[in-house]
Amino acid sequence: MKLQNFLNRTIEYSFYALFFFIPLIFTDITSELFELPKMWLAFGLTVIITSTWISKMILEKNFKIQRTPLDIPILLFLTSQIISSIFSLDPHVSWWGYYSRFNGGLLSTISYLLLYYAFVSNLAKKHVINLLKISLFSGLIVALWGIPSHFGYDPTCFIFTSQLDASCWTENFKPTIRIFSTLGQPAWLAAYMTILLPIAMALGITKNQEPTLPAGRQATQNQPFILITYYLSLITLFYLSLVFTNTRAGMLSFYAADILLFAVFFWKKIFSFKKLMTAFLTIHFVFLASSFVFGVLPYPAENLNKYTLPSILEKNNSTDKITPNNISPANKESDPSITDSGNIRLIVWQGAIDAWKEKPIFGWGVETFAYAYYRHRPLEHNLTSEWDFLYNKAHNEYLNLLTTSGIFGLGSYLAIIGTFIFVAIKKSKSINPKNNLSLITYHLSLIASYLAILITNFFGFSVVIINLYFFLIPAFVFLLGDFLNPQKTFSFFLNSSEKTKNKTTSIQWTGVIITIFMAAYLLIYLLNYLLADISFASGQRLNRSGNYPDAYFSFSKAAKIVPNEPIYSDELSMNLSYIAAGFYIQGDKETADQTSTAAISTSDNLISTHPNNLVFWKNRVRLFYTLSLGDKNNEKRYLNEALISIKRAKELAPSDAKVTNTLGTLTLQTGNPQKAVEILTETIKLKPDYKDAYLSLGLAYEKTKELDKAIETYEFILSSLDPNDKDVKEKLQEWEK
Repeated sequence: MKLQNFLNRTIEYSFYALFFFIPLIFTDITSELFELPKMWLAFGLTVIITSTWISKMILEKNFKIQRTPLDIPILLFLTSQIISSIFSLDPHVSWWGYYSRFNGGLLSTISYLLLYYAFVSNLAKKHVINLLKISLFSGLIVALWGIPSHFGYDPTCFIFTSQLDASCWTENFKPTIRIFSTLGQPAWLAAYMTILLPIAMALGITKNQEPTLPAGRQATQNQPFILITYYLSLITLFYLSLVFTNTRAGMLSFYAADILLFAVFFWKKIFSFKKLMTAFLTIHFVFLASSFVFGVLPYPAENLNKYTLPSILEKNNSTDKITPNNISPANKESDPSITDSGNIRLIVWQGAIDAWKEKPIFGWGVETFAYAYYRHRPLEHNLTSEWDFLYNKAHNEYLNLLTTSGIFGLGSYLAIIGTFIFVAIKKSKSINPKNNLSLITYHLSLIASYLAILITNFFGFSVVIINLYFFLIPAFVFLLGDFLNPQKTFSFFLNSSEKTKNKTTSIQWTGVIITIFMAAYLLIYLLNYLLADISFASGQRLNRSGNYPDAYFSFSKAAKIVPNEPIYSDELSMNLSYIAAGFYIQGDKETADQTSTAAISTSDNLISTHPNNLVFWKNRVRLFYTLSLGDKNNEKRYLNEALISIKRAKELAPSDAKVTNTLGTLTLQTGNPQKAVEILTETIKLKPDYKDAYLSLGLAYEKTKELDKAIETYEFILSSLDPNDKDVKEKLQEWEK
C-alpha cells in the first residue's frame, strides 16, 4: 500500500512540475533557447508519469484507463497523425517534429494524449484545483520576469551577460517593444496569459463572495482580503504582460474570453447582480488604469496612447524623445518597408490551402509544412518584407493541420474541440452554483480559457505549454464536474489465485522492473539527445565565429551521439566543406581532398534519405560552391554539382525568388549566359524589386554582348532600387568613358 501511495504521489507531483516548470524553463546552451528545453522536459515527465502509471496498474493487477467523452475523437485524431506520418514527405520530421521545436510531431501528440489519460485515470477534483493554483503561481513568476524587460531591464540578459538590460537581444527581438519573458516569443506569452487571466478573474471574484469566518478567529478572518488582493495582483500583472506583448491575436482572444466569462456569470446569476457588477467594474477599472499609467492602451485602441500618462508627461518634457512605452506595433509597421503581419498571414494561408488541395485526405505529413508550403508558395510572398523567411508553420493551427494531416487530421481535431464544448456546456447546466460556488467558477473560467486557446491558435500556432492546456483542460473540466463514470473504463484484470490475491507476485515484480528499465532507457535516450543538441549548438556558435576545426568536433560529437538526426549531418557536411576549402587555399591538397570527399559523402547520404528537404538542398548548393572557391582545379565540376542541386531546390520551391536567382547565377558561372538571362528574367518577374537579380542579369547581358540591355539594367538599379550603389555607378562611368 505504501508503494502504491508513493506511485500516486509521483504521478500527482509530476503533473504539478509539468505545469509549474514548463513555462519557466529556458537555457542558452541548447540550439533553441525556449521551446526545445520545454519540450524535452515535457517528454521526460511524460515518461515518468506513464511508467509510474503502468507500474501502479501492474501492482494493482488491474490495467484500467478511464473512459471519457473524447475517446472516439482522440482515437480518430491519433489515427490521422499516424497515417499522415507513414506517408509523409519526411517521416523523421513527422515523428519527432520540426527541429528546434519538436512540438507538433507525432511523438509530442502521443505524449499529450498519454498525459490526458494518465490524468483522468489517476487524479481527482482536488488535484485539479491544486494544479490550477500552481499554474497561476508559475504565471506570476513569468509575468514578474517579463514586465521589467519592457522598461529595458531584462532578467534573461542578466543571466546570459550579467548586464541588467535588453542588449543581449537582436533588433528582431526587442523586449522593450514586445515582451516575451520565459516563453520566447510575444505571441506565445500572450496566448499563455489569455489562458491564465480568466482563471485568475474567476477565482478572484469567487473569493470576494465567500462568507467571512465567525468572529474570534482574527488571523483566519483576514484570509479573504489577502486572497482577493493576491488575485487582483495576479490579474493586473497578467494583463500588463499581455498588453506589453503588443499582440493583436492575444488581445482578441482575451476580449472573447472576458466577454464569455462575465456574460455567463450574469446570465446564470451565479452572484447577486450588485456584487457581480462591482467585481466587473473593479477588474476593468484595473485594466484601464494599468493601461493609462503605463501608456499601453491595447489593440485596437493603441493609437490613443498619446492620451496616457507617460505620453502626457513626455510632451511636457520633450517633444522629440521616443521612449519604449510609446512604441507599438502600429508605429513599427508604419515603416513602408515592413509588410503588415496580417497581410503576410493571408498569403501564407492561401499557400497552405493550395498545398492541401493537392493532398486533401491525409496531407503532406505531420510537421512538414515547411516543405509543402514552398511547393505552393504564392508569388505575392516575394513582395513582402519576409520574402526570404523560412515558414515552417502556417501561423494558423487549423490550416497547419489541414496542410500536413489533411481533412482527416483537421476534422478529427475539430471533433475533439466540438465534443468537449458540447459536453462542457451540456453538463454545466447540472451544476448548481448555490451548492458549489467554487466549482462553477472553475468550470466556466476553464471554458473561457479554452476559447482563448482556440482564437490564438487561429492566428498562430501552439507551443508546448499551450498544447498542454489544450489537451488537459478537458480533463480538468471532466473531473471538476464529476462528468466521468468511474465504472466506465477500458480495463482487464490479471488472473490470480486465492493465495496470491493480496500479494505481489514475482511476475508482477518482473513487470515493474521491466517498466522501470524501459523508462530508464527512454530517459537516457532523451538525455543523450539533449547532450547532442548542446554539442550541436556549440558547433553552430563556433561555425559563426569562423572556428571551423573546433566546430567540426562539436558537430561530430552530436552526430555520433544521435546518428539518425539529419540536422547534425547537414551542419557537419557544411562545416567539412569550409575546412576543405581552407586546406585547398593553404596548399594541403591531400588533406583537402579527404575532407571534401567526407563532406560530399555526408551530403549524399543526407539527401538520399531526405530528398524533399528544401533546406538540405540549399545547403548542398553552398557546400559545392564553397568547395569551388577552394579547389580551382575542380571548380567547374563543383559548380556543375551546385547547379544540379539548385535545380532540385527549384523543383521543391518553384516560386522562391532567391532559389531562382541562385539558379540563374550558377547557370551564368557554368558558361551558359543566354540561359542565365532567361532564368534571371524569370526571377525579376517573381520579385520585381530584387536588386541581386538585376545585378546578375546585368552581368549576364555583358556576357551575351548585349551592352545596351546591361546599361539599361544597371540604370534601373540606380533609378529605382539603390541610387547609392557605388559599384554600379563606377561600372557605368567606365562605360561612358
